[in-house]
Amino acid sequence: MSHSPIREDKTCLNCGHFVEQKFCPNCGQENTDSRKTFHHLFIHFFEDLTHYENAFWKTIKNLLFKPATLTKEYLSGKRLSYLAPVRLYIFISFITFLLIAIFPGSVNENINKSEKELNAEMVKSNIKLGDIGSNDKYFHLKSMKEIDSIQKYGNEKNKLNSFSYWTYEKAVHITEKFTKKEIIEKFIESFSHNIPKILFIIMPFFAFFLWLFHDKKKWYYFDHGIFTLHYFSFLLLIFLVMFMIDRIIGLFGDDSPLSIISTITGIVGTIWMCYYFYPAHHRFYGESRIVSFVKSAILFIINALFIIFLLSLYVIYTFINIH
Repeated sequence: MSHSPIREDKTCLNCGHFVEQKFCPNCGQENTDSRKTFHHLFIHFFEDLTHYENAFWKTIKNLLFKPATLTKEYLSGKRLSYLAPVRLYIFISFITFLLIAIFPGSVNENINKSEKELNAEMVKSNIKLGDIGSNDKYFHLKSMKEIDSIQKYGNEKNKLNSFSYWTYEKAVHITEKFTKKEIIEKFIESFSHNIPKILFIIMPFFAFFLWLFHDKKKWYYFDHGIFTLHYFSFLLLIFLVMFMIDRIIGLFGDDSPLSIISTITGIVGTIWMCYYFYPAHHRFYGESRIVSFVKSAILFIINALFIIFLLSLYVIYTFINIH
């Protein structure tokens, strides 16, 4: 609550409406002096921070350990005590993106480690990794000159259609410009940075599938949307926790005894991510455990297949747009 003095002028600074008391009846803005002393600024900041922290930690606690609680509370009208669903997802997405950008090392380290191991194996066979280059057996493609020759003079059965030719041309361009290692690095880096975006794209479809499986008169699409926002916020938060533990433990080296913590966290986190949807669904929709289990299993499979489909499209998109 602000302790700033009320302005003598009864005209709202925000909308121009007449303000009879402390708050504008039209837009809700407090009619206090907009020029604050440092004392007022500090007190206001402390009050906002305290309120935000209380709401934030209460939201995170319920999100992680009480499936569907946030959704039920939000739809029942109890909203001031928690972060709004959209704000929650955006906040977790921002933190995830920021930390992935700050700690990208693991991907490159794993690829470099794999390359060193492969190189060691090849040395035993008197083969050097550098001799393989970018056009190794995984990327052994004909040149576009050969393809164009086949397209012009070859048999009809050997010719490519328009889409296949365009795809092949992209593949040749990429493999000539980048090594296998660089392609993998670019793809994984791009994928990691865009996980929040991928989940955001999937959310409306996830909510749509929920809408299909439940009573249309009892549940609106909006209700399924709020449930989905909270569920995907949970998934992203668990991913973030596992990511940060993996990065922090990784600072001690791959041979550190602490690496077991990262492994256990990954296993527990993955199991909790897979199981979480069932109790969340059961508690929110209030159906019997058997019905809820069957619906949860079907929805999980449908959405898993749908996610794989979207990720496949994303792989193709990433592959095409590597520069």
